[in-house]
Amino acid sequence: MDRILHCMHEKPFSLTRRAALAGGVAAVVVAPFAQAADRLSVIATTGMIADTARRIGGALVDVRGLMGPGVDPHGYRQTRSDIVAMTRADLVLWHGLYLEAQMEDFLGDLARKQPVIALADQLQADQLLGHEDYDGRFDPHVWMDPVLWKDIASFTAAAISGVRPDQAKVIAANLDAYHVELDALATYAHATLAMVPDEQRVLLTAHDAFGYFGAAYDFEVIGIQGISTESEAGLNRISTLVDELVARKIRAVFVETSVSDRNIRALIEGAAAQGHEVTIGGALYSDAMGPEGTYEGTYIGMIDHNVTTIASALGAEIDPRGMAGKLAGAS
Repeated sequence: MDRILHCMHEKPFSLTRRAALAGGVAAVVVAPFAQAADRLSVIATTGMIADTARRIGGALVDVRGLMGPGVDPHGYRQTRSDIVAMTRADLVLWHGLYLEAQMEDFLGDLARKQPVIALADQLQADQLLGHEDYDGRFDPHVWMDPVLWKDIASFTAAAISGVRPDQAKVIAANLDAYHVELDALATYAHATLAMVPDEQRVLLTAHDAFGYFGAAYDFEVIGIQGISTESEAGLNRISTLVDELVARKIRAVFVETSVSDRNIRALIEGAAAQGHEVTIGGALYSDAMGPEGTYEGTYIGMIDHNVTTIASALGAEIDPRGMAGKLAGAS
């Protein structure tokens, strides 16, 4: 699938909305909670943002993530308890870039009353990927590149410091330490994925969540569905991909923990009918992290798992325990 770096400006409506939901909110962040002495109540939409806020806020914050393991953010709608929690929070952090499509109107309204920050909307256009099926918008899956996630971590630190400016030095120190870990993760990913043979550098998954991964590590990325899991994969799409698997002798495809494996299994069955064996290379964390309380339930553990699983399944001879030896083993 052709993928290009989208360096053009978004449509006027999209730019206006991003400004309103991201940069425009920053002016209200300092009040009225700046002098709060107790732990800040922070609500984060995705697990990746929640984990990052905990790492940067440390003892200053009490973070609740709305979307747990296996939850698809593209179709998530806020519950009544979510609404109560967000309206009572000192700070609400969400991803933006239309990831939480069903929540966007609510979050925009809430931003007029209290600190609500869309983190990824603060990235520059030349950092983002466009998509042929996503007219006028950018691919939201920026967490697939730890270098881009460093910027998200910086925006998170700025948001927390805006509410607690008296603790800015502590927050800055936590951010610096986290950036060191993200740099180590990026270095591990580059070195590990470089060991995948050139002819095997094709990543086929359930939906198109790995574009930034492909751009960062020189992989061709193919998603059965589009960027959003709300899109459908037709029979013609499945048939075309089966033919591609067979012709290119692609040996492994990957399921995602937050997306049904129905289409992936249809591909495998179709390839088998043509005499080509394709295996499931493993389950990847795409739009949600691993189980809470596990290494894979952290942002760094999530990416470590993905990198190690992909590299191992596609022919790299590596330690299945991953970067820090904390993985149970690539599956």
